[in-house]
Formats: sequence, C-alpha cells, structure tokens
Amino acid sequence: MIVVVGGGITGLAIGWELQRAGAEVLVLEAAERAGGVIRSAEVDGRVLDWGPQRARMTPSFAKLVDDLDLAQDVETAPPGLDLFIFRDGGLRRVPFTLGDFARSDLVGLGPKLRLLVEPVTAGAKDSERVSDYFRRKIGGDLYETLVGPLFGGLYGSDPADMEVGLVLSDVLRRMGVGRSLVLALARGGWGRSFSAACSFRGGMQALTDAFAETLGERLKLASGVRSVSRSGCGWAVTLMHDESPIEAEQVVLAAPAGATSSLLADVAPSAAEAIGGLRYNPLAVVHLDSDTELPGLGFQVSLGEPGSLLRGVTFNTNLFERPNLYTAFLGGSRNPEVATMSAEALAQAAVDGFRRTTGYEASPLAVEQTRMPAWDMSWKALDGLSLPDGLHVTGNWWSRPGLPGRLDEARRVAGALVGAPDASAYMAPSRVR
Repeated sequence: MIVVVGGGITGLAIGWELQRAGAEVLVLEAAERAGGVIRSAEVDGRVLDWGPQRARMTPSFAKLVDDLDLAQDVETAPPGLDLFIFRDGGLRRVPFTLGDFARSDLVGLGPKLRLLVEPVTAGAKDSERVSDYFRRKIGGDLYETLVGPLFGGLYGSDPADMEVGLVLSDVLRRMGVGRSLVLALARGGWGRSFSAACSFRGGMQALTDAFAETLGERLKLASGVRSVSRSGCGWAVTLMHDESPIEAEQVVLAAPAGATSSLLADVAPSAAEAIGGLRYNPLAVVHLDSDTELPGLGFQVSLGEPGSLLRGVTFNTNLFERPNLYTAFLGGSRNPEVATMSAEALAQAAVDGFRRTTGYEASPLAVEQTRMPAWDMSWKALDGLSLPDGLHVTGNWWSRPGLPGRLDEARRVAGALVGAPDASAYMAPSRVR
C-alpha cells in the first residue's frame, strides 16, 4: 500500500499515476473537497478561478487531457495575445523579439544601448541573487521595469531575496539561455515556443475533479492525518477521526510545507525544522467586473511604481468566454500587509489599482486571501534534506513551481515508487537547479 497525504494537484496526480501503474494507493485529503489551491466556481454567470488561471497545452498536457476525457471541455485562448507592463502611467507591450525590443517604448534609448555589451558579460552563477544577475546583465532600469515584475510575479517574491541556483538556472536552460540573454533572444525570441494557453469550461477545477473521479474510493476526503509513525517494516498513518492506523509500505507527503513539517516532527526532526522554516508570501486574488476595450492577456506592475498593492491583472475576458472578467493580484513579499486586510479593503484596493493602471472603473465580484511558496533564500535549508526510507515529500514547495512542474513531478515520483523499493532515487533530481 502507498499512502499519499494531500489531495491537491500533486497528490491527486501521483495517486492517478500509481493507480494506472497497478499499485495499491490511497490518497488522503483533510478538506471536504479535493484540488487544494485549484478551485473554480460560477459567480454572476462567469467562471472564476482562485488558483491557476490557465494551463499550457503542451504535448504532455494534451495527452493528459485526452486520458482524463476532458478534451471536449477545453477552452483555448486566442494566439498572439500581448502581455503588458504598467509603467509611468501607461500599459506598455512586452517585447519578445529583438526587433520588438528596439521599437518598444518600455524603456529609453540608454537601457537599450546597454544591451550591446550584455553578450560579453559573465553567465549566471548559482550562488548569486536573481536581482543581482539581471542587474549586471541588462541594467537596473530594464530589470525594474520588465524582468523583475515578470519573474518575481511568478512567486509573489522579491528577486533580491531569491538565488539563481534555486529558481532560475533551470528556467534559463529550458529557454536556451547560456551565457547571453540577448543572443538567446536573437535566435528566435523567447515567446514563440510557448504552447497555447488553455482552461476548461468549468474552470481549472475540472482537471482536479477529473483526477478525483477517476480515483474513486482510492481518494478519501475529510480525512486529515494526525500522525505518521514507524510500523514494522513500513509506516502507520493515523487519521484525525480514526484511531485505527492505515498500514503503508510507502508514504508520500504531498501537503503544504507547514503540514508536512508537523507530520515529520517525530520521525524526521531535522527535515521537519528545515521544511517548517520555508516562507510563504501572502497574496490576495480579487475578481473584477469591468467593461473595457483592453487588449492582451494582462499586465504586471513595474517594481519602480510606488505605493501600489497591485502586482498585476489577468484579462480573463480576452482569454476565454468570460465576459468583462478581470483577476487582480495584490500583495506578495513586498506588501505583506494584505494578510491582515479585510475583504472590503482588498476589494477597494483592487478597484483603485485597476482604475489607476487602466483608466477603467470596476466592481468586485469575489475576494480570496491565500499564500504561495516564496522560493526565496529560506529554500537553502532544503539542501541535503534526508528522510527515512519509505517516507517522501513533494508539492509546489519542493520542485519546479507551476502546473507543468506539478504534473511532471507526479509522473516521476509515481514511476520511482513503483520501480524502486525505497524510491530514494527520485529525491535528488526533483529540486530546481
């Protein structure tokens, strides 16, 4: 028996992969619904998502959609939608080729000319901060305006507190960036290889719902885990509401870092301390109704813009069939105060920020407060993490963030679990490097 603790996207996908491989598996979820941060609902006739707003139709994701019989529910965004940066009172298009960059009004002539020397500067060093790397490669103006908000926006973090080896090295490799960012851009543009953005008619929760339906009785909801302890040659998993432990040969903890740390406290105290010290960034998600003529898929706010809780806005109305729907994101590491603000205050901040950046009025539809792994310097504590045989950790705080990373991790972990008795081989390569 393999027990997976946590019914978010990672735990569900691992359970599904194990089930397909013929393994005996049980997925335990503390909440009364599966999916974790992936949650969708219809409000005022429009589908709202409170987690990921979309996926990318990569070949592996397309296969997954077919396997889960979701192809008929897929919504694909129009190709070629522009992304913008708000700076100096206006939305400015993000360039993805050298030609676009030369014509762009995103930055002035000086920052553009500075890029001429970028190819002769040193490549990335794993030990340097992300902000330091970009500043020395492309200059402070272009970093503050473009790269900082785009990269930091993925995590809600300040790149000044992120290390290249932890979060950026793998990204650069996947984008074909060696020593030079400019030469990689000249070879064809970073954005041309992106697969089409997609979602589902009922929102992204359709994906986790499909996993849950396929798992059937192998998924137990409202089944919070009280403890994980040694039992003979394996492990005993005790639920909050049941004193009779579940015996397991392997246990995969696919829960948030805090919950994972608590469950490891007695059996792996050093690992529990390291995982428990990981920082999460507070974030507010505010869905807005607004009748605009805004093009594109959304925008991020330049790091140099003062006094704004707003980090960026997704234009769902242009991506899928969700008329007049915009999703605003507030907070992050630079604005931790969003964690203590009321829903009314957050809604007003989103409306005010939307007006200031776009010139349009908006009305709030829904407000959600959440947290996301920061992937900052606190992740250094995971170096050399050691766990007892048969006990494993995974999740959006462990390996490559984002939906593709979660699904890739699930396939790899499940394969290792059914292919090796102790599955220890999967631990080292799962970290972002």
